[in-house]
Amino acid sequence: MQTLRDAIDAHAAARPGAACVLAPEPDATLTYRDIARAGRALGAYLAASRIAPGSVVSFMLPNGIAAANLFLGTMYAGYVVSPVNLHAQDSQLAYTLEHSGTRLVFAAPEFVDRLEKLKPAGREIMLQPTDPDRLGLPELSGAPLAEVTAATAAMLMYTSGTTGVPKGVLLCHGNMLHAGKVVSSWQALGEDDRVLSSLPLYHINGQCIATVAPVVSGGSIVMPHRFSAREWWPLVERYRPTWLNLVPTIVAYLLHGADPADAEACRRVRFARCASAPLPPEQHRAFEGRFGISVMEAMGLTETASIAFANPLEPERRKYGSPGLPLGVEARVVAPDGTVLEDGAVGEIELRGPSVMAGYYREPERTAQVLKDGWLATGDLGRRDADGFYFITGRLKELIIKGGENIAPREIDEALMRHPAVLEAAAVGIPDPDYGQDILACVVLKPGAYCEEEDLRAHCLVHLGRYKTPRLLRVVDALPKGPSGKVQRLRLPELIAAASKAHE
Repeated sequence: MQTLRDAIDAHAAARPGAACVLAPEPDATLTYRDIARAGRALGAYLAASRIAPGSVVSFMLPNGIAAANLFLGTMYAGYVVSPVNLHAQDSQLAYTLEHSGTRLVFAAPEFVDRLEKLKPAGREIMLQPTDPDRLGLPELSGAPLAEVTAATAAMLMYTSGTTGVPKGVLLCHGNMLHAGKVVSSWQALGEDDRVLSSLPLYHINGQCIATVAPVVSGGSIVMPHRFSAREWWPLVERYRPTWLNLVPTIVAYLLHGADPADAEACRRVRFARCASAPLPPEQHRAFEGRFGISVMEAMGLTETASIAFANPLEPERRKYGSPGLPLGVEARVVAPDGTVLEDGAVGEIELRGPSVMAGYYREPERTAQVLKDGWLATGDLGRRDADGFYFITGRLKELIIKGGENIAPREIDEALMRHPAVLEAAAVGIPDPDYGQDILACVVLKPGAYCEEEDLRAHCLVHLGRYKTPRLLRVVDALPKGPSGKVQRLRLPELIAAASKAHE
């Protein structure tokens, strides 16, 4: 099993009627035989459209039947899939359409006019209006599919681009199969396992962890269009998943929503996996205590096919506040000069292994900046403890340097979230004439809660001390986030500036 085609064909031959994807909205199921057929039909359609194997094909769709068939089927057929973020700004969308060289975009009807306006001039891009609940490819007989190997390009995924133009991460079949195998082994996944995941198929977690890993293990995926706190537990009760794929934002919403009506459905859940952003320890413990489901915190990157670290499957071996042990990769912590640091010292985390990307698409200089001797510079700051567990303290570009002292934004976040009225919090550095940088922190209050900003300041003075207490504290309706739920800290100042301007 070296490619996604190998994995799908193996299950389609051995268990053709086994469920692969379950879509709640149309109440439809895709079997492994259906996925293989869709891959062959897509290959024939693309060949008839004179799109050569190895070309980039995109889709702009919510989760569901069409997105699942296109995500898996494009790679199966020997093409490069490039999912489009539904929430991308026009400038980002125009850039990715041009930079990727995509030949065809399958798009939900509401996105077609927008895509038409943003298409790069002088280059033809086919736009295919597509029902999210039905792919509807014509029945065509085509030539045999192109050969695919572990080294064949499989997916071109663009990062959010919050600190510049988006970067196109190119992953091959070998990268994705390695990630899927590692996750399947680490989480002891088998054919009887089923995951409930509402994470979008235009984000690496929803792609590799919630889709590729179950496909490798022969399991199934419950894939609603989008996350709904109201519908989450009814979906658990209806489909009886054995594990849940979460991000901290989902954890927060579930903690402040209704309890599941069917306790037996929850008892079937072996564990939940939470990644894409740090999970505050208080919320971690609260979720486990309330729902009786143990949560495995993990961490991944687009550049490593969504794997990097994970806590052990056994709850007694896990550490709160840590993304865990290296998962399918080698890891180390280095100083700015490249020196490997000892346990306990904070530095940049580097990773090396079979899941590390082939490179940034069409950007050799950017690739060379982060990939040296096989080691990927992640941009994440952290440390390793004596047991080999890693702890993330922040991002290099997000590190607050106040008066020469390094302050990890997460330290501010977690202190604020210990306040009983706070649901979410995020801190970032802002320019200061005396210290170089000072601290801005934004908080979202729990539903129905009320708290003055001065109360938050008093709380910070107790838990952080005067030096680390934010100079500016603001209560906001929502924090700016990427598609995975990760807070985009560097957008906080513009959020506050826009709010201030609106009140002038």
